[in-house]
Amino acid sequence: MDTTKVSIITTTYNDVENLKGIIKQVSQQDYDNIEHIIVDGGSTDGTIQVIGEYQRQYENRVKYISEKDNGIYDAINKGIKIATGDIIGCCFDKYADEHVISDIVHSLESEDVEGVHGDLCYMDGDKLVRYWKQGEGKISQGWMPGHQTLYLKKKVYDEYGLYKTDYKISADYEFMVRILKNDQIKLAYINRVLIFMSHGGTSTNSLKAYLHSMQEGHRALKENGLRMAWMIDLKRIVRVLRQFV
Repeated sequence: MDTTKVSIITTTYNDVENLKGIIKQVSQQDYDNIEHIIVDGGSTDGTIQVIGEYQRQYENRVKYISEKDNGIYDAINKGIKIATGDIIGCCFDKYADEHVISDIVHSLESEDVEGVHGDLCYMDGDKLVRYWKQGEGKISQGWMPGHQTLYLKKKVYDEYGLYKTDYKISADYEFMVRILKNDQIKLAYINRVLIFMSHGGTSTNSLKAYLHSMQEGHRALKENGLRMAWMIDLKRIVRVLRQFV
């Protein structure tokens, strides 16, 4: 029996077919001790029925909330608040394979770190649009881990707090700046693709959305006391452009 418990948070709203796919892949992970928390914004498309069947099949493995929320970061916060796992992460897209959670737990248990991350591919159907080879780095150098691949020990949220819901696109970046800016939180890097993400998410579906994301990112740097925020912005842009090559 796997002793380390992993809480996986999925947020959803009237997207039942995608939710079915996420449920299937979480259930196919070869790691047993998983708590799957589904935070629904009050769907009317059969989502609750699908979650109910999932609960009946996996008994105590599934928790859910179904109520109106104030956006994705508010929904994630709700999930974190009821999570009982030793490790917490999110699943909105596709795991690369059935070993992802096992690899995450092994990395966290074998190294003196508080979290883990890995590589990410943005996909348009079966076409690779952008390959995010993350490696290791520092926030001050324009580096950041891909939020979709980031799994942290619960104590990180206990110490640093949750996502700021007054950020509409980049609360994940603000949170990562907050926990990583002083090198107090250490991350292990898994040198392989962990997540295949659908291209066209909230921060990448238009130039306007991308610019809004960068504006919020700049604000995050300033609010967290990083000097030369504009230079970090430029380094971030260069890193993103390299991902398309």
